[in-house]
Amino acid sequence: MRRLLPHPWLSAVLWLVWLALHNTVAPGHVVLGGVLATVIPWATTNVVPGAWPALHRPGVAARLALIVMADIVTSSIDVARRVLGPEAAIKSGFIKVPLALTDDWAITLLAGIITMTPGTLTADVATDRSHLLVHALHIDDADALVASIKSRYEAPLQEIFG
Repeated sequence: MRRLLPHPWLSAVLWLVWLALHNTVAPGHVVLGGVLATVIPWATTNVVPGAWPALHRPGVAARLALIVMADIVTSSIDVARRVLGPEAAIKSGFIKVPLALTDDWAITLLAGIITMTPGTLTADVATDRSHLLVHALHIDDADALVASIKSRYEAPLQEIFG
């Protein structure tokens, strides 16, 4: 069974996301989603470096997911307000976010979370994995933005992958 479904949780999530994106449980979509949810993890097993990480704190992961979703909504409103408002409301720039994370999966998730949040984008990961280079649409206080990223996203990821 493990050869057919190398990552059963990933398959389940892919199948549910497929159905949610299509907003239907029509038999064709149920079957096609199931096929894709089986084939994609199986086909990418050799592409993914290393073993899939174990989640040590699923409750913290759920809380982090809620925080990220709330931040996406509030950041979307803030970005829309700034883009539609006066040009002076935008002070974009780059910041370096020092990393306490050492796990590649955790660093990738942090970079993805930053990129998914409107108004910020992870531009680069240092080759020594010491920091992320982040572009922000608006920076009032660079230190406060770094502190926010570290406390809201990096600290929970440390717990989850610790």
